[in-house]
Amino acid sequence: MSSLSARIPKLSAAKLELLTRRLREKNERAVYAPPIRRRDPSITRPPLSFAQQRLWFVQRLEPNNVAYNMPLSVRLSGSLNVAILERSLSEVVRRHEVLRTAFEDLDGQPVQVISPPQHVNLPVFDLSELSEQTRKEEVARHRRCEVETHFDLAAAPLWRAKLLRLRAEEHIALFTMHHGISDGWSMNVLVSEFGKLYEAFSLDQPSPLEELPVQYADYAIWQREWLRGEVLDAQLNYWRGHLADAPARLELPTDRPESRNRTTAGAMHHFTISPEVSARLKDLGRREEATVFMLMLTAFSLLLSRYCGQDDIIIGTVIAGRQRLELERLIGFFVNTLVMRVDLNGDKSFCSLLQRVRQTAFAAYANQDLPFEKLVSELQPGRHLSPSPLFQALMVVQNTPRSSMNPEGLRIESVQTETVAAKFDLTFTVVELDLGLAGTFVYSTDLFDASTIAVMADSLQQILHDAAGSPNSDAGTLATLPDETGQWLSAFNAELE
Repeated sequence: MSSLSARIPKLSAAKLELLTRRLREKNERAVYAPPIRRRDPSITRPPLSFAQQRLWFVQRLEPNNVAYNMPLSVRLSGSLNVAILERSLSEVVRRHEVLRTAFEDLDGQPVQVISPPQHVNLPVFDLSELSEQTRKEEVARHRRCEVETHFDLAAAPLWRAKLLRLRAEEHIALFTMHHGISDGWSMNVLVSEFGKLYEAFSLDQPSPLEELPVQYADYAIWQREWLRGEVLDAQLNYWRGHLADAPARLELPTDRPESRNRTTAGAMHHFTISPEVSARLKDLGRREEATVFMLMLTAFSLLLSRYCGQDDIIIGTVIAGRQRLELERLIGFFVNTLVMRVDLNGDKSFCSLLQRVRQTAFAAYANQDLPFEKLVSELQPGRHLSPSPLFQALMVVQNTPRSSMNPEGLRIESVQTETVAAKFDLTFTVVELDLGLAGTFVYSTDLFDASTIAVMADSLQQILHDAAGSPNSDAGTLATLPDETGQWLSAFNAELE
């Protein structure tokens, strides 16, 4: 096994994307992508990126939609100077045009309108005099209020922040950003930048950050100019073939029928994968040259197949979409959605299925430049009650560590914020921790009861346990469902036939 093969399972999502990009660049058939340049100053109303345009259309149809609100909580421990914090955030806003951008309708087409930099005034809410229990309730209320308050995309800025003072030397900063200007990677950029700036400004030093080579609007122009003609056709041809004759939908058995009045109301179910099973799975990944994502996608596909009675499983996933070095330090909406199609036909071992999934994943990575919006427009899947086209289940592996910094006298640490908006029927998120793997199901409460999801999570854990212990066994024998669940599924699937 080559040293590169041995390292593949350990790669983060970002490094795996970089590897895929470099392999593609070495391929003589690869299409050359020009560098991203600063736009001509005469372009005062640049177009939206393809991804931004999709969210703009969604918001036009549902003006009060809050499903694309992205919350971030940052704990600030120590002696905090609010004025310096405001100055630091103001500099971040100056650096990143997207934080000063709104979307406006220009003759029926959305465009970006970028405002000049302004000082950030951070509202402060003092909770320090409250009892411990009341303080916790107030923090939760503020978080909930932020998540549930929609943005007007025509009015900049499309982000907001507030500061909660818990004690003299403990604060929580709440940030909420519309997905149209941000993504998960961007949140880490935000925390990293204002932390470095706070440290410098506290010492009366200038900004230590280099000026950004390009802005998000430059990327949007570049994307539209590059992704057309032969480049677009090559990517479209792959996805057309990959999804040819794909099932119209994933027939997940639900506790309630789908309704035209379905909301994004959701709930979470957390579970852990033991350190022993996690270690064996990672050993299996190293032997099979597969990442944690590929292992989990294989297991999740088996679970869905068992529940749906289908051997052709479609699952969505997301990828950072920052293949270009110019984009690594930018705040913006770069994440793209990929569609993974897993063929479970035939008698296969878990290892055989893992290899099939591995090939599918690498092929998708090599064709990741096609925006999901373009794919949906091209394929025009039939309309269903589900709010998501092409797939109803999503899987994500999060292996980016939480941002933390320690400027003089202050510790800055991002804190996980739970959101319960269910954009899909079922979302499976995996987090890599020091002691093993942890999973979360986010599910639509319009469709599922908590007890149903709990059983589903137990079934997935059993599949992972059996796969880790007997990876060469017939995948069809991995884990068995409880008798009542099996009978319920049989009855449900029989109704569909």
